[in-house]
Amino acid sequence: MNKIFSALAEPHRLHMVELLRDGPLTVGEIAGRLGLSQPQVSKHLRVLSEAGLVDVQPIANRRVYKLRPQSLQDMENWLGSFRRLWETQFDRMEAYLQALQAKESKPTDE
Repeated sequence: MNKIFSALAEPHRLHMVELLRDGPLTVGEIAGRLGLSQPQVSKHLRVLSEAGLVDVQPIANRRVYKLRPQSLQDMENWLGSFRRLWETQFDRMEAYLQALQAKESKPTDE
């Protein structure tokens, strides 16, 4: 998981992943959309590939990159464990606030 987050921490690589969300692209297409040189894009894509985030398919003299769904599913599963923790905490806070409101709305004996 560290490799994935480390790869995504770099803004250009995160933008590349966002571009690839819409479908496979060549290095040249990514370079054109991000305003980067092809060597820069290739270097970033290599990092994303090593992190398991993208797959590459050579077609003639071009390389087509696409997102690797399994790595994204692994991230979702990892984040899901934290989501359950947060939801439990929010449920407790909601119950506490409701108890406070009930306590405040009780008529007091004078």
